[in-house]
Amino acid sequence: MYKKILSKNPYQLLATAAFIDLFILCVAWEWLISPLRPGGSWLILKGIPLLFAIPGIWKGKVYTMQWASMLILLYITEGLVRILEKGANFWLALFETILATVGFVCLLIYLKPIKKEAKSLAKKNEK
Repeated sequence: MYKKILSKNPYQLLATAAFIDLFILCVAWEWLISPLRPGGSWLILKGIPLLFAIPGIWKGKVYTMQWASMLILLYITEGLVRILEKGANFWLALFETILATVGFVCLLIYLKPIKKEAKSLAKKNEK
């Protein structure tokens, strides 16, 4: 099992970990730590799209990584907006922004050589 994990690209592993941690943070934030309403709120559902991306990122599916890199921008934006709140929400928003940014950057670094190779193949096929 460890060989399988170690054989993966480190950026792929970091992106997967960031998405998992971001999902846990979203659920904990809106359900337990500091929900908008006592007892939790429907904002807990904001973590569900992350669940759709995690398996594809783990498997290295390029298409999933492409749309996940766009999806994660919503979490960066939410973190930056909610960072203006006070108390625990400030720290949770900061953590959300950091996790989402790490996930985004790791996805881009992982995808860059793949996109470069695809472009060079397209140029060769045109000639």
